[in-house]
Amino acid sequence: MRVDLEKLGLRLRTYREQLQETLSEVSDATGIPGERLAALESGSIRPSGDEILILADHWACDVEALLAADGGQPINETEILYRRHGRDFSKEDRRVVQEFLFLCEMEASLIRELGRNIRTFSHKPTGSHYKAQGERGALALRRFFEYESGAPRVAMDIYRDFRSIGAHIFRRHLLNSNISGLFISHPTAGACLLVNYDEDVYRQRFSVAHEMAHAIFDQSERAVVSFTSSQQGNFKEYRANRFASCYLIPPSIVKNLPDPARWSETDARHWANRFKVSCTALGIALREARVVSPSVSKRIQGFRVPAEAKVDPELSSDLSVRAAARKRELLARGLSDFYANVCFEAHERGLISIGRLAEALLSDIGDLADIAKLYRRSLRYGD
Repeated sequence: MRVDLEKLGLRLRTYREQLQETLSEVSDATGIPGERLAALESGSIRPSGDEILILADHWACDVEALLAADGGQPINETEILYRRHGRDFSKEDRRVVQEFLFLCEMEASLIRELGRNIRTFSHKPTGSHYKAQGERGALALRRFFEYESGAPRVAMDIYRDFRSIGAHIFRRHLLNSNISGLFISHPTAGACLLVNYDEDVYRQRFSVAHEMAHAIFDQSERAVVSFTSSQQGNFKEYRANRFASCYLIPPSIVKNLPDPARWSETDARHWANRFKVSCTALGIALREARVVSPSVSKRIQGFRVPAEAKVDPELSSDLSVRAAARKRELLARGLSDFYANVCFEAHERGLISIGRLAEALLSDIGDLADIAKLYRRSLRYGD
């Protein structure tokens, strides 16, 4: 492969600057002398094969895309992200975003290699009222999944829903608790949705649906950050909130609930758990559907679903205490059940080596046996 040294150097420098690292820090992390790194960034020297592998690993990016003439890296998208919201992302959170994008790239690549089918959903907004656009978009997607056929049903596994239409969803800890999630339109992987794992599991579900709305309506933005604090006057955020509410708490069901004005706190918690949303989200949905007064909505919003009543969809009750703790560690690193099983299936079918599997799982080879046991998968040694 012919390598444009000037373009490669620009990418290396861009990654370093986006992750707010000095040449000295990169040198300490990679073992490549600082003066050589500077020469690589200037495009004046050709990197060795080992240096490319080391730097790609350090930047959590694909080697081939790093070297390719047209890139394929989401550098432009992250540049937009940090130009708009640079102050909101710490050095640590920028590293999280970079690893998140690597996981999205890996997942998209393995899904293609495995020959899995991705369904196509497209929706164009109509009218000029943003909240109405969100409501119509949610209804269109619910109809796509046949939730509105016959008696309307609540969408329970929204992660499965959105992944089936090509979205790559990962949950990671972010130091900035004011960021609930973000959407990035990756040049090769497509819709990439990151959700802050520090939020409770019901809020995470709402955030996933919110970011899915950005993936449907705001692809031209290329990168969108969603905050937990109110964004007054941001109509695209209003639209995304309305989409999430109508997808998770559809008006077709809300309007047929027992009279919410008569609900006790126990009743409100019961229905919030049925929808797997917070009482706040439920109270707002009831008000938007015009089935309760503002005062009743406010009363319902004031209730809280106990933390112990909220179950993480990826922490099954049959896990031992040790296994559950280990699983939480992996989930906090962004390794969803869906992604891990895609990686193991690709390895078991001989599509990726054990070394590539370790890289995909952000682990070392020595850690793989423990992870494989947790997921009840096998490893192919010596291939």
